[in-house]
Amino acid sequence: MIKINQLNKEFESRVRLGIMSVLMVNDWVDFSEMKSLLEITDGNLASHSNALEKVGYIEVKKEFVGKKPRTSYRVTQSGREAFTEHLNALEKLLGK
Repeated sequence: MIKINQLNKEFESRVRLGIMSVLMVNDWVDFSEMKSLLEITDGNLASHSNALEKVGYIEVKKEFVGKKPRTSYRVTQSGREAFTEHLNALEKLLGK
């Protein structure tokens, strides 16, 4: 039997679920692509990605391409493990 507290609180937001889902199947994803895939605002993506970076689940790379700034994201090993555990806990909760 699973207890609800086994679910990871960091993934309660649909935006964070989306970010992690995209990053689990891609290496690096840039800001514009992530924003487009999830159909969210700049501010929404920035705040949720900052929260995931703060707990060490994603890595954020900021660089310049020519004179334009580019922000890219990728999942860390601890993020991959935490998200996998979260998905496994959800499956147990659903009885799968």
